Amino acid sequence: MNLSIASKIALVTLAVSLTGCATNGDPRDPLEPLNRGIYTFNDTVDKAVTKPIAQGYRAVLPSPVRTGVSNFFSNIDDIFVTANNLLQFKLHTAASDFARLLANTTLGIGGIFDVATSFGLPKHDEDFGQTLGYWGVDDGAFLMLPLLGPSNVRDAIGTGVQGYFDPVWNLNNVAVRNSLIGLNVVNSRANLLDAEKVLDAAALDPYTFLRDSYIQQRRSLIYDGNPPREKLSDLDSEPVNKGAVSSVENPEKVAEVPAVKTETADVAPAIQAEKDTEAKVETATTTEKSAEAENAESNGLTTLVAWLFSGSNATAGQE
Repeated sequence: MNLSIASKIALVTLAVSLTGCATNGDPRDPLEPLNRGIYTFNDTVDKAVTKPIAQGYRAVLPSPVRTGVSNFFSNIDDIFVTANNLLQFKLHTAASDFARLLANTTLGIGGIFDVATSFGLPKHDEDFGQTLGYWGVDDGAFLMLPLLGPSNVRDAIGTGVQGYFDPVWNLNNVAVRNSLIGLNVVNSRANLLDAEKVLDAAALDPYTFLRDSYIQQRRSLIYDGNPPREKLSDLDSEPVNKGAVSSVENPEKVAEVPAVKTETADVAPAIQAEKDTEAKVETATTTEKSAEAENAESNGLTTLVAWLFSGSNATAGQE
């Protein structure tokens, strides 16, 4: 069995990334100069070819037809969703995905109609990159893949594996295979035309926005929408009450603070202890509020990114 084009792109990009490149200040993106160059190439191709074709495709075909196309490719994707849920030992979800695949393939006429959702079998999102992450494989460096968009070392490997087994990429009939691949690309791009407006409005630097959004979205998917809270030391912003936090983290410094002089020596330690207690309570409250605010912001961004990276499944699940 020959490697698909998607597999070759992923593997070549991975090989290039491992050769080394100039680094920048973000440890998640040590290959930023290379990635920005690939992003510019992708953007140029998109504006010159993919986007105009997608706009024409959307203008010519009515919504029900485009929904059927999305459902068809979403049904193929459910093969991999089921397999990856099994690899992650999510047996209940895997059984639901298999039932969904069976219902849509038969009653839904090859997946053109999504009858499974009405049966209480929702669409899930799992791939081999998520499976690797589930078993502890680190993200690796962020990568911008030629034509395929944002990824990372782990997910690029997952893309190659999935492309290798994709039934569409392995069709022997070259004309049918290329037609289906082209249809999937154009349909996916048409589904993202509205999301592109959100990207243009939200991002001063589209590359940085896509990179950070992709990293957060993949983290959310690996933890099934409930990622563990990041440590404060890992966040870019400093705590609001930096001095108070330092005092809590280094309790010996609290002891160094001289007691307030009062007329009665016995009162000074009590007053100082009360102030220390108030400082700790204020620090805990400030830290908790900062964490809650960041968590709310992260959830909001994750919701937006889930829409941006929904791809061919953006309208899946509709008849």
